[in-house]
Amino acid sequence: MNTTENNIDFNSEINPKIKRFGYAILLINIILSGFIILYFYFTYFSQPVAELVVQNRKWTIALDSVQNDKVDLKKLSKEVATLAQQFQNLTPSQPYIVVNTTYNRFRLYKNRKQVREGFCSTGSYTLLKSHDKRQWIFHTPKGMYKVLGKVTNPVWRRPDWSYVEEGLPIPSANDPSRWEAGVLGDYALSIGDGYLIHGTIYKRFLGMPVTHGCIRMNDDDLEAVYKTLELESKVYIY
Repeated sequence: MNTTENNIDFNSEINPKIKRFGYAILLINIILSGFIILYFYFTYFSQPVAELVVQNRKWTIALDSVQNDKVDLKKLSKEVATLAQQFQNLTPSQPYIVVNTTYNRFRLYKNRKQVREGFCSTGSYTLLKSHDKRQWIFHTPKGMYKVLGKVTNPVWRRPDWSYVEEGLPIPSANDPSRWEAGVLGDYALSIGDGYLIHGTIYKRFLGMPVTHGCIRMNDDDLEAVYKTLELESKVYIY
């Protein structure tokens, strides 16, 4: 009897300790397993997963961009077609010329296509004053003009400023000294207010702003412009 009672007491005392120890071991194993799983995740799986997420994000952005580009391209195509039609409507059907006074160049157009370009000379923007308090600014006017007249072998009528510039006395309005031939080239086209497109004897200055307001050209260019432009042809100066 005493032996059995001792065994029962021993078992009753040791069983709770074993259980608690077992629970502790189980908890430790769970914690260690968690650390092992995290270690393998961050070591072997986190970077590929992150790269996959970023790659998928890039694909999504790229797809969105392509879709947006498709929408923009359609819209852009419509705008280009509209602008092309407006340009067609605004572009003269007659031959016309465009003069750039900044770079002293011209472009000649026929049938809405450029057929010639080259150097020219335009206004110098210098100021000239006379003794009678008159003054002139030698600039080429900007805007849209028309060819109002065409002349071959033009003769230049010297204005007052020509005499003031050379320090000469100004003759009467009809004085023969005012008329000079051969200084305007073989052709001249009038665009109004005394301004001409003409030739020059100072060809070395072409491409520079040296004129008193007229547009000077080389002989070959002037001949092409004269033969291409018609009366009422547009002259665009900017």
